[in-house]
Amino acid sequence: MIRAYIILAGFVIISLGAYGTTILDKDAAMGFMMGALTLGGGFLICGFFSVKMFWHGIIGAGVLALLGLGRGVLNLQDAAEFMLGERSRGQAPLLELAVTIISAVVLTRIIAAWNRERTRRLLED
Repeated sequence: MIRAYIILAGFVIISLGAYGTTILDKDAAMGFMMGALTLGGGFLICGFFSVKMFWHGIIGAGVLALLGLGRGVLNLQDAAEFMLGERSRGQAPLLELAVTIISAVVLTRIIAAWNRERTRRLLED
């Protein structure tokens, strides 16, 4: 189940990058698309890697989610300013906020799965 979240998150982030190319100006769109391809592609790679080595892929996706969330936290000020009416960057803060939320959800799902596995292993012993 966690693998599905990771793969879906990868596709959604890449889709947000593609959507960003249609609504952002050219320079911002290319920067956002490169970031979306990097993060989303990393999620896809980790999701597919978890087919062969489950926990390696899951933990790799957790690290990516932590990096995505860390970067997104730095962009929260821009999202707040966007909500207050400052639109100098166009729709980019909303797209960045969406990626931050997706990263947070994936990270919490991975932490929950890791805690369940740890509890299972402790009870097994």
